[in-house]
Amino acid sequence: MAYQGFAQEYLGMPAVTRAYTTACVLTTAAVIWRLITNFLFFGPLGFSFFFNMIFLYRYCRMLEEGSFRGRTADFVFMFLFGGFLMTLFGLFASLFFLGQAFTIMLVYVWSRRNPYIRMNFFGLLNFQAPFLPWVLMGFSLLLGNSIIIDLLGIAVGHIYYFLEDVFPNQPGGKKLLLTPGFLKMVFDTPEEDPNYNPLPEDHPENQPRDQDQNQQQHPQ
Repeated sequence: MAYQGFAQEYLGMPAVTRAYTTACVLTTAAVIWRLITNFLFFGPLGFSFFFNMIFLYRYCRMLEEGSFRGRTADFVFMFLFGGFLMTLFGLFASLFFLGQAFTIMLVYVWSRRNPYIRMNFFGLLNFQAPFLPWVLMGFSLLLGNSIIIDLLGIAVGHIYYFLEDVFPNQPGGKKLLLTPGFLKMVFDTPEEDPNYNPLPEDHPENQPRDQDQNQQQHPQ
C-alpha cells in the first residue's frame, strides 16, 4: 500500500518537477559508483598512465599466477580488503583517485612474497624485490608527483601482508583475514571429495569396450 501511494504521488507530479527530482535522486545515487571507479582512473593518457598500466598488468598477473594460483576467491578478497582500507583512508586525506595506490599495493604484496628476486630499474638500479615499492615512490617524486598516493598503497599493502603472511605465523597468532564463503562459491572450483566412491558401473574397467576394438579382436 505504501508503495502504491508513493507511485501515485510520483506520477502525480508535474512533468518538470518529476524530471528534475528524478535526476537529482539518480545523480546522488550514482555517486556510490565512484567508490569503485576511483580505482579505475589513472589520469590522462601519457607517460604516467602507460607506466602504471605496465606495472598493474605485470604484478597483478604475477600475483594471480603465483601465490594466488588456484585461489581466485582469496585474490578477490584482497582486492576488496585493500579497496575498503584505501577508500577509508582516502576520505580522511581527500584522495579521490586511488588507481595508482592500488597498483602500489599489488607491487608491495608481490615484492614481500618474493624477497630474493633481483630487480633492475631501467638499467640504472639493481636491488632486491622488497625495495621496489620504495624505488617507484622515489621515481614518482622525481616526476613531480605527490608521494601520498604511493605511501597509501605501501601502507595498505603492508597491512594486508602482515595480517595474511606474518601474524598467523607468530606465536599465538592466527589467521584474521578469512575469505567469505560466498566468494569461494563463486570464484573457486569445488574440491573433489576424497571420500567419494564411484558406483561399480562407473569404474573404467567396467565400461563396455569400443566397437572398433571388438572388431579388431574378432575380425570377420
